[in-house]
Amino acid sequence: MSVLVSEECPTQLRTDAGDITDGRRWVAPLEPADEDALARCRPPVLDVGCGPGRHTIALGRRGVPALGVDITPAALDHARPNGALVLHRSVFDRLPGTGRWGTVLLLDGNVGIGGDPEALLARAAELLADQGVVVTELDPPGTRPAPTTARLEVGGAAGPWFSWDRVGAQRVDALAAAAGLRVIETWDRDGRWFTVLERVPR
Repeated sequence: MSVLVSEECPTQLRTDAGDITDGRRWVAPLEPADEDALARCRPPVLDVGCGPGRHTIALGRRGVPALGVDITPAALDHARPNGALVLHRSVFDRLPGTGRWGTVLLLDGNVGIGGDPEALLARAAELLADQGVVVTELDPPGTRPAPTTARLEVGGAAGPWFSWDRVGAQRVDALAAAAGLRVIETWDRDGRWFTVLERVPR
């Protein structure tokens, strides 16, 4: 898989306090840790906060139906030419396929979108089919909540500000239970932490 955005078109996450997270990994070829996460996806996949779309694109190239959603137009402008099916929309907006998604994908810290991880996981549970799962990436155990406001910047074009938070792996059991989900697997690879959640039977 080729790099999606060149060095002349940098990607980063900026908080309202001026802190910047380098987003080069978000537009680079997949790492083995990403491959592990995608291998656990059940089709079809909703890639929430897809950004420039590297996971959406990778799933499509594997023959897995996937739709990316993001609120940053500049990121979607880079996803589409690379073959990603994407929508300019928030996960909290009306979305196609509600109640029929096999996987809601929340990688690269996207479980913190909205600044309320419990609300986001509850929304993910609404979107899932009966046998669906949430595949999400977490911060390492011990990471404390750090609510802030942030925006994605791609090639110098800034997206809208949104609430965001960090979610340490130690919080996932309680957050999942509050959202009507349960943890079925947690693992780490190369310093990154992930978990798979499923809906508690209704």
